[in-house]
Amino acid sequence: MDQPQQNFGNHLLIALPSLRDTHFDRSVTLICQHDSDGAMGVVINRPSEYTVGEVLQQMGMRCDNDALKTQVVLAGGPVHPERGFVLHEGDKGWDSSLVVGEGLYLTTSRDVLEAMACGEGPQQALITLGCAGWGAGQLEHELADDSWLLVPNRRAVLFDLPMAMRWQSAAGSIGVDLLNHVNHSGHA
Repeated sequence: MDQPQQNFGNHLLIALPSLRDTHFDRSVTLICQHDSDGAMGVVINRPSEYTVGEVLQQMGMRCDNDALKTQVVLAGGPVHPERGFVLHEGDKGWDSSLVVGEGLYLTTSRDVLEAMACGEGPQQALITLGCAGWGAGQLEHELADDSWLLVPNRRAVLFDLPMAMRWQSAAGSIGVDLLNHVNHSGHA
């Protein structure tokens, strides 16, 4: 009899020092969706070369909010690097929103950006270009190979901490100090 698959949605996936993939070295990824077909998430601690103001201007949107214009867009992962994703809190979703957790959404539609540019969007939001994806069983295999540490999502890691602190802080939420973690692993 098959055991039910564990759902890793709304968890933080933390790259262990032993992971040797330039896309994910010292990364923290919020798993937004996980099912029998695979998993999808966005990296929350990798700055891209763009600001939100540059992205909005490229999309033909005016924005008078200086704090929003100077916010760094994140490099959300190697899949669809040309596509924008907005991870946000709130009491409502927007067009094309995926519920990640209670009051936490991932939205790919333009309407949320338009609302943010007008000062009417979500108060807490991260904007990424690209996402991360795993095929059926791939994430489970990588977890079994000790490439990742999986911890429950903490909103403070997403929205309150500086990007440079997210990797160590996310692991520290369960008592792991990644700076003292051995760079190899094995199974007894």
